[in-house]
Parts: sequence; C-alpha cells; structure tokens
Amino acid sequence: MAYANTFKRREMKFLLDEKQYDLVNEAISDFMTEDSYGLHTILNIYLDNRNNDLIRSSLGKPIYKEKVRLRCYGKAEDNSEAFLEIKKKYRGITYKRRYEGVYKELHDYITDGVKPEKRGQVFEEIDYLINRMGLKPKIVICYDRMAFYGNDDREFRVTFDSNIRYRRRDLDLRAGDAGERLSSQPFTVMEVKSVGAIPLRLVKILSRYKIYNGSFSKYGSIYSGEVRQKIKMGV
Repeated sequence: MAYANTFKRREMKFLLDEKQYDLVNEAISDFMTEDSYGLHTILNIYLDNRNNDLIRSSLGKPIYKEKVRLRCYGKAEDNSEAFLEIKKKYRGITYKRRYEGVYKELHDYITDGVKPEKRGQVFEEIDYLINRMGLKPKIVICYDRMAFYGNDDREFRVTFDSNIRYRRRDLDLRAGDAGERLSSQPFTVMEVKSVGAIPLRLVKILSRYKIYNGSFSKYGSIYSGEVRQKIKMGV
C-alpha cells in the first residue's frame, strides 16, 4: 500500500446506526469511490505511560491533545509495512506525522527501546515524546474499515469503522486482530476527513437524514468503560 506520511486536515465523526449507514453509503456513491483495498482491518498498538496520562488528558477535551501508536494494515509479520505515528489535534485541526518502517524493527523499538538504523526528523520527534513521557505499549485496538475518496478531490475521504475490538495482553500485532468487542460502539463510526470545506453534496446528505457530528474515541471509550467497571467492583 502507498500512504502519505504527513497530514493536516479537519476530521469530523458521525455515529451511525445500520439504517443511516445504508442511506449514506448509497448516497455518496454518486461522487465518491471506494478505495482499492475494500474492507480491510487496521491493527494498532497505542502507547501511554503508567498513569495513562495521554488518554486521561484526551478525555478531558483539551484544546490540544496527542496520541502515539504503532499501526499495521491487514496482517502483521516481521517484514510487514508498519507506521509509528504521532497524532496531534489542536482547535479541531488534526496533524499527523508517521515514520514508516518494518514491523519487527518498530515493535522492538517501542518494547525494548532498540532504535532502527535509518531514522529522521519524524522519528526523532516521536522518540522525544516517548522518552519524555515514559510511553510504553498499553493496548491493542483493531477494527474493520471501508474507505472512500472524492472523485473530484482524492484528499477528501470518508471512512466507516466497525467491529472494534481490543486486548490488554499479547501487545504484539503478529498475534493477530482478536480481542474483546467494544460493547458501547455504534453500528459504525463514520469519519469525514477534509483539507478544505466539506463538499456541499455531503452536507446536504447529512442534513437530509438528520445526521449530526458527534464525539467518539475508540481508546477513550475502552478506557472509560474500564474505569467504570473498576468503580462498580470497588477496585
């Protein structure tokens, strides 16, 4: 696969039920095209520190927040293409920078601190944050994605994420994408990603079906659910 490694764009999320998904999926077919990968699985290892500072800060809805993750697409093996990413959000604008490498090297780095031979500015930026905050692998989160791009603007994208599952053990993507299903997830999470304004045609579709943007974090929902469960159990 070929992926861009630097992004600056606006991202909006919409939580759809099955009927809404069917309606939107059919409506956007007039001006968007499904990407060539079809339905595919995204596998992530999210990093945080002992106090879970990154996810706790994110749940507080600050004007600035960041996350670090190791990502693979489809299946992870020693030589699979992988991405170490830092994702920042400031006043509604998302900035994402990613270092591309092979999975084994990047996994060795986030678990044992063994740096890859070839590095660069993006890697050094991520390495600085990891060391400053003491970040380590905390959770594996996987989900299935359908992605579409605009016929007139390939930078305009709409994705649908479903079947979100996670695990706190076996924090290695080579172990596969199995995990506990997130019980609080909607039928699908639609995300609209645009460098400029959202096309009017999509705005009209969302208005027609009374679909409004909402807030949803996969990692945040998992962490919040775990906290509630601990409180319930008196832990």
